[in-house]
Amino acid sequence: MHTDTERCVRAVQSKDARFDGWFFTAVTTTRIYCRPSCPVVPPKPENMTFYPSAAACQQAGFRACKRCRPDTSPGSPEWNQRADLVARAMRLIADGTVDREGVPGLAARLGYSTRQIERQLLAELGAGPLALARAQRAQTARLLIETTALPMAEIAFAAGFSSIRTFNDTVREVFALSPSELRTRRPRTTVLTPGTLTLRLPFRAPLTPDNLFGHLAATAVPGVEEWRDGAYRRTLRLPYGHGIASLTPKSDHIACRLTLSDLRDLPVAISRCRRMLDLDADPVAVDDQLRTDPVLAPLVDKSPGRRVPRTVDEAEFAVRAVLGQQVSTAAARTHAARLVTAHGEPVEDPEGGLTHLFPSPEALAAVAPDALAMPRSRRTTFTTLVTQLADSTLHLGVESDWADTRARLLSLPGFGPWTVDVIAMRALGDPDAFLPTDLGIRRAAQELGLPSTPAALTARAAAWRPWRAYAVQYLWATDTHPINFLPV
Repeated sequence: MHTDTERCVRAVQSKDARFDGWFFTAVTTTRIYCRPSCPVVPPKPENMTFYPSAAACQQAGFRACKRCRPDTSPGSPEWNQRADLVARAMRLIADGTVDREGVPGLAARLGYSTRQIERQLLAELGAGPLALARAQRAQTARLLIETTALPMAEIAFAAGFSSIRTFNDTVREVFALSPSELRTRRPRTTVLTPGTLTLRLPFRAPLTPDNLFGHLAATAVPGVEEWRDGAYRRTLRLPYGHGIASLTPKSDHIACRLTLSDLRDLPVAISRCRRMLDLDADPVAVDDQLRTDPVLAPLVDKSPGRRVPRTVDEAEFAVRAVLGQQVSTAAARTHAARLVTAHGEPVEDPEGGLTHLFPSPEALAAVAPDALAMPRSRRTTFTTLVTQLADSTLHLGVESDWADTRARLLSLPGFGPWTVDVIAMRALGDPDAFLPTDLGIRRAAQELGLPSTPAALTARAAAWRPWRAYAVQYLWATDTHPINFLPV
């Protein structure tokens, strides 16, 4: 979008927050870059230059605005609605892959050369993978400076910097303030709890939280997830350790409390929480498309901004999808809870009732098949899945190619279209995944006068593309029955 100068200028002059994260405005006279909704007086159009990423602005020599804090904008929705190389690379960078494995590790995960990845990222985003990861490190450092009392040396290494000098230079360059000056700008009302980080997760309005948090709470696995005091809480398996996230919906943000065993996991934990809550979606684009159907229009107008509840762990969700085949939600939770108690890793939660991490594929692959309380056919499905996940024959992650992964899943015994599509929708993040055989969807379609047979409903849903996963949320919301996982 940053190449459409006229449209960008209109967005900046109207301070339209819907475009935050889509592009960034660099002001050539002040050498500052802002989000489109910056509250200051808009600069003259001839002094505006537009960039597709904060990293590109920083690389061009601009520093972040102290008023609108563009480095904390919602992420671009582009990266969660596409499955091409650039989108997959951006999801991996947000998940901390460059910091942990370097650019060669990023390239290996994507199956391309480092040169090709750098060329494509530069062409579309104006910055290479190292610059994009550097911008993320700067944002992580700012969060730690403003929300913890940690010494600056610890913050530097927790944020992913290789040296104190690089940390100091980067913070000064990006924010035009030293780390100590950033800390003095922290609100005096900030309450610091050792080991806990409190932050705000921004999103594009509107957002209707009832289906989002309601679904997560209704399907919560005891010990791993819970709804407590108006917050959805769950344990997190992270690259360097584990954590607990507490997420509370507010009118203009999601309040997030993170307790981490290793602070190096902060950017990954934030990225996964945002992804689970689908906070980088563009609800205006989604709802405008769905409103073109006269049957869906009243549903959208009643509760605009529904999101797709996703996951923090793709392998975990695939396992849970298999456990939920042809049983009720309550039965699926019971099966999962048994596995958690027997094979999950214990964690401490002084603030609530979380007790375990969900078992890893390696732990589940070691379980004797006879110990699984499920029909023989589903036992075969379960053991095949966890074995392939454990030995990396099958990989589910933010970098997954949606079409290729669908084909791999369909080749597994016991995997039908419903299981594959629910994994595509909630684990892989495909915004166009659709569940025409789902009992709740068919029941809602019949009540609304839509075709209720899978083939006819799929034909009708062609007009909802590429947002059929969001249409599923609106249809599910009309069903007063408990969530059920029936088809395979």
